Amino acid sequence: MFTFSNGVHPKGRKGISAGAEIGRGPDPETVYVPLSQHIGRPAVPVVQAGQRVLCGELIAKAAEGLSANVYSPVSGTVKGVVGHITLSGKKADHILIENDHADEKVFLPPLAEISRESVLSRIAEAGIVGMGGAAFPTAAKLGTDKKIDVLVVNGAECEPYITCDYRIMLEYTEELLKGIRHCMAACGAPHAVIGIESNKKDAAAKLSRAAGNGVSVKILKTKYPQGAEKQLVYGCTGRTIPEGRLPADAGVLVVNVHTALAVYKAVDENTPCYERVMTVSGKRADKPANIWVKNGTLYRDVAQFCGAHEDCARIVSGGPMMGEPVFSLKICTGKGTSSLLFLDDSECVSKQAEPCIGCGRCVQACPMGLSPVFIERAVFDKRYDEAEAFGADWCIGCGCCSYVCPAKRFLVQSVKLGKKVLRERREREKERAASAAAGNNAEGAEKKDV
Repeated sequence: MFTFSNGVHPKGRKGISAGAEIGRGPDPETVYVPLSQHIGRPAVPVVQAGQRVLCGELIAKAAEGLSANVYSPVSGTVKGVVGHITLSGKKADHILIENDHADEKVFLPPLAEISRESVLSRIAEAGIVGMGGAAFPTAAKLGTDKKIDVLVVNGAECEPYITCDYRIMLEYTEELLKGIRHCMAACGAPHAVIGIESNKKDAAAKLSRAAGNGVSVKILKTKYPQGAEKQLVYGCTGRTIPEGRLPADAGVLVVNVHTALAVYKAVDENTPCYERVMTVSGKRADKPANIWVKNGTLYRDVAQFCGAHEDCARIVSGGPMMGEPVFSLKICTGKGTSSLLFLDDSECVSKQAEPCIGCGRCVQACPMGLSPVFIERAVFDKRYDEAEAFGADWCIGCGCCSYVCPAKRFLVQSVKLGKKVLRERREREKERAASAAAGNNAEGAEKKDV
């Protein structure tokens, strides 16, 4: 059994929701559908205030470059494009739709044939993005011109609490396998490996019985972050992705279980991506669940549907290791919203950072082989070149360093800050270089005219 070096073993706490079969979530009165539910440029609205739309109707078209289509999750009346609060604390454009509860639907046209070109086109048309949390447009990933030998399907679901992918593997086994084969056709991979942690052996067994035809199942060691891209690829194939390279450079592509299911729904059921399965869990959720939730649903509607208490110790969107704290239930769900956790005092620790004791545990835990303590010091001292030299850019934000730190230092947050500063600095340098090049070209043209 291949496994990566280092990592941690947090309590899984998956038993809270693992037995909850996937059901239908709330049917909200209004939805605030984000124009940016993906990496890249926000989608461009194609509807106007007062217009009636159907569930599954295109409401925002992908912008030029990296972007994704956005579809209405309900039938109802468009009230307009409004600024609405997001997890970052900033407002962003959302399309506000008043639900008429008629649930009238429209579908994509059936595909005339199944080919690489038609599947890639359908994935792009359906607005599918990575639904494991990255939200990278799937058509752009699968449409690589590099030779791909293996498609790795991420069924590890290593974050504590989250069980939506586990339930998909159990309840949508055949649909998932069809979606995986469509993804194989889209990227040209002759083989696919579904990586599943050893704490989900029933899902692994069910998929193994139904797999075949180039698709196999690999049971992985239960260890966090087993589902991180480089760690997953190594666990499933034994291949190492060099620093600064992508899985495609090693002949591998990675898709999430939920992403593959979305591809099935788009290709076989002609249904675009306007809803997803998410987990609602934690001791302060009276009815833990795995439910289909429409994109643009207020967190408050999800909380009320599952009997969750807003006055809990902490609310987290995503998993407890990599998720974001929720400061308002006015925030809306999107394509990448995997879970909403309502935690009590026994499930979270209020940190008060103390001086580093130099124990080195963060170095021992880091799955990327970095030294978070040195990156943190460099960031605090604003020595960003030093932070870059220590590999800040290669941090995957898994939180292992903060998890093991006995001094309770906010290591992962410090490294993320360093990455952000370095990224912004490089963008400014590119702008200055482009501006200088434009100035030189203008000067050259002026001399030529003279």
